[in-house]
Amino acid sequence: MAGLWQQPCYLGQGRVLALLHLICLLSPATGALPWDNAVGLSPLEQFEVVKGNFSRTFLHVGYHKIAEIPAGACNISIQETKKSQNYLALLSQRGVSIINGNWLINRPGIYAALGTHLTYRRPNEIRSRNGESITAPGPLTEDLHVYLIYQQPFPTVQYEYSMPLNRYLAPEPGTPSAVLPLAETVDFSYPDDDGNTKQSIIKEARHPNQVPSYPTVNSESHVIYTWMKTGHTECSTTCGTGKRQVVWECVEKDSQTAVPADICHSAIETTKWEEDCNIQPCPAYWDVGEWSECSRRCGPGTQHRQVICRQVTGVHASGTETSVTVTSELCGSSDMPVTQSTCQLKICSQWDIRSEWSPCSVPCGVGQRTREVVCVSNQGDVDDDQECNMNLKPDTIQNCDMGLCARSWFTSIWSQRCSAECGRGSRTRSVVCLMDHVTNLPLDSCEGERPPEVTSCDSGPCQNRLEWYTGPWSQCSAECGNGTQTRSVACIFNSDGQMEVVDQLKCSSLSKPITAQPCRLKPCGVQWYVTEWSACSRTCNAGFRVREVRCLADNIVPSDRCDPSLIPESREECNEQPCVAEIDPLCSDKYHNCMVVVQARLCVYSYYRSVCCASCSRAQETHPNSFQNNHIRR
Repeated sequence: MAGLWQQPCYLGQGRVLALLHLICLLSPATGALPWDNAVGLSPLEQFEVVKGNFSRTFLHVGYHKIAEIPAGACNISIQETKKSQNYLALLSQRGVSIINGNWLINRPGIYAALGTHLTYRRPNEIRSRNGESITAPGPLTEDLHVYLIYQQPFPTVQYEYSMPLNRYLAPEPGTPSAVLPLAETVDFSYPDDDGNTKQSIIKEARHPNQVPSYPTVNSESHVIYTWMKTGHTECSTTCGTGKRQVVWECVEKDSQTAVPADICHSAIETTKWEEDCNIQPCPAYWDVGEWSECSRRCGPGTQHRQVICRQVTGVHASGTETSVTVTSELCGSSDMPVTQSTCQLKICSQWDIRSEWSPCSVPCGVGQRTREVVCVSNQGDVDDDQECNMNLKPDTIQNCDMGLCARSWFTSIWSQRCSAECGRGSRTRSVVCLMDHVTNLPLDSCEGERPPEVTSCDSGPCQNRLEWYTGPWSQCSAECGNGTQTRSVACIFNSDGQMEVVDQLKCSSLSKPITAQPCRLKPCGVQWYVTEWSACSRTCNAGFRVREVRCLADNIVPSDRCDPSLIPESREECNEQPCVAEIDPLCSDKYHNCMVVVQARLCVYSYYRSVCCASCSRAQETHPNSFQNNHIRR
């Protein structure tokens, strides 16, 4: 955003008014200004005002460039729109710190750099809502880089400066000019006779071609009036070169008698209205900066601040100071304030394990198990995980190994129909290899030999016919899924309606029809599958054997939709025949009453086992456990 305006860049407002006032006094009666002459030069230049605004929501903590103000700029103003924890910073184009550079926060004051004085203000009042500001009259001798030290969200900074559009063109040497530089202004305030304040007293600056001015002379009495120094105001500071105002009074030169000030107005002597005072250096002091943010969001941390030994070199009428950095010895190193301190914003939240590990997700093989872990504040409330140290979070999921999975052959029930209506045919079943827990895919192989999928069956004798006889195709061997259809083929001799089957070799010259073909009536859906029977638990006296029974769908995945009434038996008795003791010709009873020995359970003794060998052997085969228990009990 730019606009055009006209004002001198290097003159203060008071000086401009004084200059215009003096020019008007010396102008011709016609009212034309001196610089209306085409040969003259205008002391006013044309300027362009450059304004800008820097506003962001969030930034990384650190330095962020706002703008680059070019050399020659003047009337510089940089203003933070509201009070915050952010800081303004200035660097030269070579990267040299001017204010708040290199992570060092300077105190407010006036800093001389780049050919001008930069006034740095930072309101410290609690109720103040104004942010930081930096102003400078200019002009700059080189580019000025403006930065923001970001520490708080939503920063907003406005800046403004002026750039001259035309340079002041001086006349060539020897060229006459109708307009001469007439005067410069000196800022000064003093009360008049009515108690009001007057400003901008004009001090003449003579041009080589200008006639010098003289004190006021009364033409009738030849009395000369002039300005005389009669005192001064109190010094603005007690050390470090302050300023004080000189008090002048209009007097009659010979008698030194005070007269009204208006008499001296027409002849202003070259006077000094301000002078230095108390030029002795001030004692050095420790300049303590503000504490930085705590290094940790919770728990014990550290914070730092800048401590610099400074010495005031000048105090200005506005109350601001100019200071320089000096060695720490001048401030007393032993009295240096601490630059580091411990801090704690709050107690850190901790990880809390809320549950034990869950069961493994698989009954065998490698699976996973989980548990609940939450971040809890020191008040016992559940916080976001980011409030706790993520590097210290306990595991919430881990692998679990339940051992190797067993693999078994599973078969469906044999088809109910034989593939041949008469004679020998076949029945079929499905065979799959599965693990002993739920799985979506069958395994490649199981231990042991694969059970057969086809077995033979006999549907009884067939009626003979002559020649090759093909019977009708049988029903599919499987009511669902893959099965087999068969038909009978016979070589029959037909003689006058009498059919007699002859050896098929007699029909060998004829093309024999096929006797079997694959068939598939419909998908099976779900059906019961079983494993082979296990070995019988006993060889005699009624043992038992078992097998696994599974309900599987077409794609060999477990299902619960099989008919419970058709579930095959998973256990049955076996080897029901009584045990018969092997007769040893050398093992016989030597007494006729050996049954009494058995009933009295005396077979546990070696003597009775020898004299009643046959009876004791039969008793042990019939009741082995009872025999052993009695032996232990005795």
